[in-house]
Amino acid sequence: MPATARTADTRGDILDAAQRIMAHKGYSAVGINEVLAEVGVPKGSFYHYFVSKDAFGEALLRRYFDEYVADMDRVFARSGQSAAERLTAYWGQWRETQSLDDCQGKCLAVKLGAEVSDLSEPMRLALKAGTDAIVERLERTIADGLIDGSIAIDSDPRSTAQALYGMWLGASVMAKIQRSPAPLDTTTAMTRQILHL
Repeated sequence: MPATARTADTRGDILDAAQRIMAHKGYSAVGINEVLAEVGVPKGSFYHYFVSKDAFGEALLRRYFDEYVADMDRVFARSGQSAAERLTAYWGQWRETQSLDDCQGKCLAVKLGAEVSDLSEPMRLALKAGTDAIVERLERTIADGLIDGSIAIDSDPRSTAQALYGMWLGASVMAKIQRSPAPLDTTTAMTRQILHL
């Protein structure tokens, strides 16, 4: 995008471009110049918005998880649905997004998690905060399902939420490796068993 056509939120434009590019290439394979060229921002301007590439990566992850959990909140706030129906909608949405682009998906936790956790402590902490927020929402919805009777579990809601989230992350990685949604389908079936749906 030429500089004259930039929006007023240049920082946001940089983060949007970075998310699109890094969802396909990863963090280390993407240079700042590639992201800035995408939005038509001169390299010198980058440091006006971010003090370092690590600070940029941290901001990228925090923004991604803010948007992700806001979307989860919308799914889990649907009225007229049981907790089981809301969880099923969430997992269905996950399967759909992770099946895109020959199972390359769009989840930055899947794409960047292992890569950046050893590179940057601030980025690891952003990943931890984001994934903790996801698990907390799953835990609350599982607890709601116990109350409304739409699910049953053999463990406590927190452990179940952690296990399910870890299972779905792993299935997303395997879908990328296999270039097939089959691991996501297996995980869908296992999720149904764990929640006694």
